[in-house]
Amino acid sequence: MAEHYYSQQPQSKSSPKTWNYQLRTRLYTFTSDVGVFSKNEVDFGSRLLIEQFREPAILGDFLDLGCGYGPIGIVLADHFPDRNVMLSDINERAITLTRKNAALNRIDNVECIQSDQFSNLVSRSFAAIVMNPPIRAGKKVVHQLFEGAKAALHDNGELWVVIQKKQGAPSAKSKLEDLFGSVEIVARDKGYFILRAVNV
Repeated sequence: MAEHYYSQQPQSKSSPKTWNYQLRTRLYTFTSDVGVFSKNEVDFGSRLLIEQFREPAILGDFLDLGCGYGPIGIVLADHFPDRNVMLSDINERAITLTRKNAALNRIDNVECIQSDQFSNLVSRSFAAIVMNPPIRAGKKVVHQLFEGAKAALHDNGELWVVIQKKQGAPSAKSKLEDLFGSVEIVARDKGYFILRAVNV
């Protein structure tokens, strides 16, 4: 079976790459690696989600689910310093990189945890969950992530999802409408949709 970025323990030989990227007016330094989603740059979908995200009105922690090497959660933690941001991924290499990237950018209001979906997050709940879902894992897995997010949100908590139209945005929106009742399309750009659902 081919290895994907959602593999728990990537076996591919490590070959890290570091670069600088400006997001929400600040320059960040990130290191990524093979076996992790988006090795060479901050991908467009993640950038769009970072730029479009708005702080929810309710109190509580944020979760970057499927964080990869951490750009979304790290930037949000930086810009919302009064929030604790948890970054979670099934991929062991991704979590190691996330910890290094948080330290590299001097971000300390973060927690990094390896978890298969919500398996290691069962006691936690959140004011906002952000997600660039692992499309290659298949629709079933993505929809399970949506269901887990619904259960893990506070009342009036918000789920923010970035997804390409050609990779299932219409079916994702339909699933979220089934779960949450309504979904806002916050932005569309270059085939990417930013979807926001509120747990009312």
